Amino acid sequence: MRRWIKVSVAAAVILGVGGYVAAPYVQDWRLARNACDGALPQDAVERLTPADSRLKSEESRQIDGLGSYWCRLTLEGDEVRDKRFVEMEAYTRREDQDREFMALFPQAGFNGQAPLPDGLPGFVGQYGAIQLLLDCPDLGKDSEGRQRKLLVNTRMGRDVNSEVPGAAYRTAVALTNSASERLGCGAKPLEAPKRDVALAGPEEDRKTVPLSEAKDTACGWVTGSGPAESADWRVDVGTNRSAPTGRCDLFYGDGESGEQVSRMVFVSWYGDWSNRLTSLNSQYERLSMTATARCGGEAANYALDTSDDTPGVDKAARQRMFTRFAEDEVSRRGCSGLRFSF
Repeated sequence: MRRWIKVSVAAAVILGVGGYVAAPYVQDWRLARNACDGALPQDAVERLTPADSRLKSEESRQIDGLGSYWCRLTLEGDEVRDKRFVEMEAYTRREDQDREFMALFPQAGFNGQAPLPDGLPGFVGQYGAIQLLLDCPDLGKDSEGRQRKLLVNTRMGRDVNSEVPGAAYRTAVALTNSASERLGCGAKPLEAPKRDVALAGPEEDRKTVPLSEAKDTACGWVTGSGPAESADWRVDVGTNRSAPTGRCDLFYGDGESGEQVSRMVFVSWYGDWSNRLTSLNSQYERLSMTATARCGGEAANYALDTSDDTPGVDKAARQRMFTRFAEDEVSRRGCSGLRFSF
């Protein structure tokens, strides 16, 4: 463990008799303990804190009338580029959640994202923040009869050791559970991933699998869906089946050079917010295939982004693949009323 945690008790004794040398470590311990109203897991704070850095300040704000909660813990130091250690925003109002989703997907919805491990109900957005969305049984339904929800956005600073396995996810889960309690959401507490998984970035080179090996993944529908199952086709699985959005990326590369030649992106969005998103898609001529359904009393939208010259995949094959994708999503999530627009 970091020295500032080990010496916290001893430092308090030393300070009690005038030992001011240990004051910085006591301040770190105090800030870590009090930040976000005590919700931060101390072991995760210790692992996330950059080497030779000190904590600077903490603050939080809760507005019950708006159903929102915000907290932040900052770093100090001339070498620190991003003074933010961690910042969290939580919203229970639908309009706030819709605004956040639209900000995350400003380019027709095909922005980078990464799935969360162990079925956590969320994703890593294009800017690296962890997004978690939970039903709030204690808040009932809104004026349109939709179950009210809690959206929690957790962002780490650029200098934080977010690649340390498990620490970022444990922090996001702890903050989400705390926000749920503070805002009266009543959601069943989330459990942090049992595996120590490093935070996945939406833009990093994640591991892809050959099409022939995708059967047991969340994008298993691609197996036998059309493209030849050769080494030239690979799949990037970007969904965990419980998030409000997900995607399956199919890459076609040159077998000799390894260069990516083409890509097919199959995306799903869940919630009435996605209707606004897909209405913006209509201006993009390349989005010729979309589908809609109803899931949990709200809209679900599906779309395919690809070029017309994907090797070995003509229009009929694209329609067949997109149909399998949407049908698989609807089946897994218990949706109904699937309709296509080709």
